[in-house]
Amino acid sequence: MDGTRPAVGRAAPGAGPDRRGAVVAALMLAMALAALDATIVSTAVPQIVGDLGGFSLFSWLFSGYLLAVTVTLPVYGKLSDTFGRKPVLVVGAALFLLGSLLCALAWNMAALIAFRILQGLGGGALQGTVQTLAADLYPLEERPRIQARLSTVWAVSAIAGPGLGGVLAAYADWRWIFLINLPVGALALWLIVRHLHEPPRKASGTRARVDWAGAVALFACGGVLLTALVQGGVAWPWLSAPSLALFAAGLVLLAAVVVIERRAVEPIIPGWVWRRRTIAAVNLALGALGVLMVAPTVFLPTYAQSVLGLAPVAAGFVLSVWTLSWPVSAALSQHVYRRIGFRNTAMLGIGAASLLLFAFPFLPYPGEAWQPALLMLLLGGALGLFQLPLIVGVQSTVGWSERGTATASVLFCRQTGQTVGAAAFGAIANGVLAARLGGTGGHGAGDLDSVTRALDPGAAGESVRRAIADAVHAVYLGAAGAAALAFLVLLLVAPRRFPVLRD
Repeated sequence: MDGTRPAVGRAAPGAGPDRRGAVVAALMLAMALAALDATIVSTAVPQIVGDLGGFSLFSWLFSGYLLAVTVTLPVYGKLSDTFGRKPVLVVGAALFLLGSLLCALAWNMAALIAFRILQGLGGGALQGTVQTLAADLYPLEERPRIQARLSTVWAVSAIAGPGLGGVLAAYADWRWIFLINLPVGALALWLIVRHLHEPPRKASGTRARVDWAGAVALFACGGVLLTALVQGGVAWPWLSAPSLALFAAGLVLLAAVVVIERRAVEPIIPGWVWRRRTIAAVNLALGALGVLMVAPTVFLPTYAQSVLGLAPVAAGFVLSVWTLSWPVSAALSQHVYRRIGFRNTAMLGIGAASLLLFAFPFLPYPGEAWQPALLMLLLGGALGLFQLPLIVGVQSTVGWSERGTATASVLFCRQTGQTVGAAAFGAIANGVLAARLGGTGGHGAGDLDSVTRALDPGAAGESVRRAIADAVHAVYLGAAGAAALAFLVLLLVAPRRFPVLRD
């Protein structure tokens, strides 16, 4: 069984269908909080900056939240395996709500960024623990149902978030973007406290030890490295002193994490996460998924507005169509992996995704809006077939006491992949623009953000439209390469049949 300990018989959290239904409702509300928060702030940035100032710092509204979520995922995963899911979820939800309240009361941009980081500390617990509890609640045969519901929450939030943020900012006040979290989160917290009852943990005779040194070292290492990736090429050039200093400090901290984790009795990131072929392969494959997702989510709206000449709402629709097919495909994937297995189903999905991403640069120029929209619809279906079988598969290869750590590891790798992808594809796009427009890259006129901010969507000159199209095409080719890499990882590293533990 690939070194996996036999599962200990445990009743699912809750008692009976009614109680489980209430817990699922709470999980969906908690997931909605985390999902909405990733998109709802973006459309209110002009109002926030106009009120608080600090335009040079506003990107940290997103980067700070991302950093906090990413580096805390493994910590919360280990804590949920040690102390149970409920206390971790309750503490995470409370931190998120406290951060939301303080964000609404922020008096300047620095305070708002600090409170967004506090939100992220709670958001890491929400993302990881909700996914883990979804596996705890349902046996293997029923897990696709709850995972499909959570995918639907993400899809609806991706579509509704920007619009809701714009409405609140335009007709109420940007502070309501954070205040709206309070009643939703309070309801989720009440349902969790009232209806989530985990089976009592058997006393082991030894006091549970928390690797706080490893947690602090991991947080510091992740924070420094992700800051270098997020800000490199944006706040300063890649080869500048700040960038090199951050990468050097990150490598030193990474070595410290390895040393601390090897000596820890109960490490935050245990070695078995990478020693087991199944989990290691899924970690790498979902890291590649995080990389490739940057191409459509970050660059497609710019392409739709600057090259196709669409208005922002229409450009958003071109992107959002993949959130319609993704949950549908994920829900139907169980019928595929029950026949051909988790690995082969995921390979089928990522193989199709690589072909669709590779096809994007061959769309006619300038083309019609339905052409990239069709590709995005098909891409969502392919990725739904790829991601869900891997998550369900990994969760099914470990027992209760390891499920939180395993789930957090794959989510951590996906989040890290998105950060790496944003940095890498930003550099690629800037380089192509610099070559086409005669800029210098980095901070020069060839910077993609500078180009698109300076232009009225749809009114760009022909040379600039061509340059932006070429830059986005290069990014999509890079995304196709990431998809192909994920396919090879599954082919060469993952076992043909996952060592599933029966509940």
